[in-house]
Order: sequence, then structure tokens, then C-alpha cells
Amino acid sequence: MSFLPQKVKRVVFKLGTGVLTRSVGELDNARIRGIGREIAALRQRGIEVVIVSSGAVGLGMGRLGLKKRPTRLSSVQKCAAVGQSILIETWQKALSPHGLNVAQLLLTREDVRGRNRHVAIKNLLDEIITDGIIPVINENDSVSSLEIKFGDNDVLSALTAILTRADLLVILSTAPGLIDMKGSGQIVPVVEKITPQIEAMACGTTTITAVGGMITKIHAAKIATAAGCGVFIASGEDPARVADLFAGKAIGTFFVPSKIPMHSRKRWIAYFNAPQGGVCVDEGAQKALLKGAASLLAKGLTCTQGHFEKGDVISICDKKSTPFARGIAGFSSEQTSTLIGKSSAEVKKLFPKSTQTEIIHRDTLVLL
Repeated sequence: MSFLPQKVKRVVFKLGTGVLTRSVGELDNARIRGIGREIAALRQRGIEVVIVSSGAVGLGMGRLGLKKRPTRLSSVQKCAAVGQSILIETWQKALSPHGLNVAQLLLTREDVRGRNRHVAIKNLLDEIITDGIIPVINENDSVSSLEIKFGDNDVLSALTAILTRADLLVILSTAPGLIDMKGSGQIVPVVEKITPQIEAMACGTTTITAVGGMITKIHAAKIATAAGCGVFIASGEDPARVADLFAGKAIGTFFVPSKIPMHSRKRWIAYFNAPQGGVCVDEGAQKALLKGAASLLAKGLTCTQGHFEKGDVISICDKKSTPFARGIAGFSSEQTSTLIGKSSAEVKKLFPKSTQTEIIHRDTLVLL
């Protein structure tokens, strides 16, 4: 394994509902106490810990006597509202015997989409972690709607790892790792790069309290590794495996992080915003952008997609409308449509008061 545990200073643990509960709404208190002991041991070693914890909806279902996850949004929100207090109390009970305090943060994508709020939450997390408090983060399912959802806690854990500049994201669930179901049938120990072949190994979940399965875990790994954070997926059934991981002998799948992590502003552009629209470019422009250090010029545009304003995050797509980059628009969609195929000199003549002639400046453009 190419992962070196001794270099980890900050780790995010994502724990699935299947790890925290025995059945719908029934907590596995012995396992949670064991995880609390392992987290305390890491803190004794000077390793900072962040928890992304599923379970609020499942706990709410149990308290309300439901056996099946509701399909109506308001009913899911109701379960989350009931379960959130149970979840945070559970974590405080697990960590209090070790002299550790927890801080609950309930987030929606809207909380981290705007740059100012994004920075404010980042600064808050830094202060909480620096003070030795364990942040327990969950999606705010009691108020989340489709427009502001992260989608699932696997993705939220990856974004949390980016937001906190963690060295490692550990996803613990009922899955022992990525299994090569169509080949050897064994756990894949190391993934150097997430290819279509790797993604094809993933499958969803049939657990009634969970969403996503291995598909969302691979997606989370793709997000985190691109930002320079290693990812380890393993079973959370035995808390002792946390110690095994940091001893370099855990069973699971390690996803190797990118050697060229993104700057924090580009991470925000790439992963914390839903694109408001997009533009398509010709092959010449695509090649220039993929080589790096190039801005998107009007000359390479072929069309615009959707409506966006200047300053919005938009997608950059190839001739097949497949997104391969994102960036901050220098012009609105209406303005951009008038600039298709124009030279920089022509852009300047058409919009003399604009501070830039690029459709997207390279400093605010990130490849996906």
C-alpha cells in the first residue's frame, strides 16, 4: 500500500447507517463506543478527527416506528428532524468518557455554495478542530430539498475532506472495500486511478435506510483524490480496524490521491457549486485547455447552454456536450452568445468597460 499513515495529520471518518445501527432505528452502542475509543486513541497521537455521520433518518424511522424509508420528502425530513438529536447525543456519549467534546454541524449545499459562507464554514471548522473538539457533520435532511442537497453523505464526506484540507478520508460501511465482482472476486487493495473499469465494479445498495452504495463511494473517492486527499474504504463492523489502518495493515481499498492538488478557490469552483449553465468549445480550444494554463477565449466557443450571469460557475463542454471543465463566467449567457467566434480585440470593442476579454480566465478555470 502506498499510503503512509505516519504522514496523516487530519482524517475524516464517514460512518454509514449500517455501521451505527443493528436494524432500523436500533443503535449498535457497543460498536459506537468502540469507534469512540479508536478516535480517542488517534487524538492521543495528535491526529485531528472529523466525523461525517449518517443515521439521522434511520434513527428517526426507528423512533417513529417506521420499517421502510419514506418516499415523500416531508416524511424523510420529519424522520431526520426526530433523529438528529438522537445522533448527536449518541456521539457525545461515545466520546465524553475520553474527555472529548463534539460539535454538530448540519449542512446543505447552499451553505457552501456561496464563497463568503464557504469561507466562514471553513474557518469555523478550523477553529473547532484546532480546539480539540470533534465536529460531527451530517446533511441537514430536515430542511434539504433537491435543489440544495449534497445527494448523500459519501459525497458530503468528500467535500468535508476538501473543506477541512484533510489528508485522508476513511469511509466505513458494511462494504469491506471495492470488490472485483466481474473478475477475481477479491477486494481491490489499491486504486491508482479511477477509470471506467473501476467505476464498473461498483453497484448500488438495497439497504432500506441507506442510499447510494459503492457507486456513491467511488464518486466520493474521485472528488477527494482529485483534491489531493487519499481515500480508504473498509468495513466498519470491527472498530479495531481503525487501529489496523493506522498500523498500515487494514483490509480495504485505498484510492491514491492526486499528486497535484487544487488550490482552495479552484476546489470551491469544481466541487461546491452546481453549474448554472455552460458553453461548448471546439477541439482546438479543448486541447488548449487540457494542456493547462490557458484561458477560454471567445474564438473557441461554439454555443452556450442555459442561462447564466457574469460571475456564475458554468460548465465547459466538448463538441458532444460532455463537461470536462468548470469556471467562473466573465460574461452573461446573453453576452457570451454574441461573442462566439470573436477575437479578443473584437470582444474588447463590443464590451469596452469589461475588465477581461476572456470568457473564463485561467485563474478561475478548473479541469474535472
